[in-house]
Amino acid sequence: MIKIAPSILSADILKIENEVRKVDEAGADYIHIDVMDGNYVPNITFGANVVESLRKITNKILDVHLMINSVDDNLQNFINSGSEIISFHPETVPDPQKTIENINKNNCKSGIAIHPDIEIKDIEKYLNLIDIVVVMTVVPGFGGQKFMFNQVNKIVELKNIKKNKNLKFEIEVDGGINKETAKLCVDNGANVLVAGSYIYNSNEENYEKMIQSLR
Repeated sequence: MIKIAPSILSADILKIENEVRKVDEAGADYIHIDVMDGNYVPNITFGANVVESLRKITNKILDVHLMINSVDDNLQNFINSGSEIISFHPETVPDPQKTIENINKNNCKSGIAIHPDIEIKDIEKYLNLIDIVVVMTVVPGFGGQKFMFNQVNKIVELKNIKKNKNLKFEIEVDGGINKETAKLCVDNGANVLVAGSYIYNSNEENYEKMIQSLR
């Protein structure tokens, strides 16, 4: 099953409650929340308080992507806020395995996000510990970027490792997802697609159509 995770980074912040309810009703599987601190990436976005607020208006899985340098210091806040998946960039923490274990022991699914500059071999030793791998097909920091086709090989590599080692992690792709790139990612092994501007730049009445087109 292909899961769709609309990213609220591209939503109208002045109407965020309505935007989340609309994609929920339109068939979203996850609600993707990009957390940026202005340090790991130049942009600044949402905090744990936003996750807590969204938890009150949707039963969909809250898929939180931490693009921050202070992951360990803030982890418990995001767990307590109602996050169900927390993904982080391993280069931002001193001990990725410890961070993963902290997420897992709190009844939350753990994920590793792969910056375009990071290779699969750099994170392979953690794949048996996590629930999801986020392949970044744009440079993290801003929405609406062009899909980086040279990252598709990472999806293939992850699919092969997953099969050969009988692992259970999901393969999520984040960045530049539209109808065409979605098919490319799915054909190569992805099963979760993060889509922001492709969905939210359409009219509300088209959200369901846009989500279904990605499947």
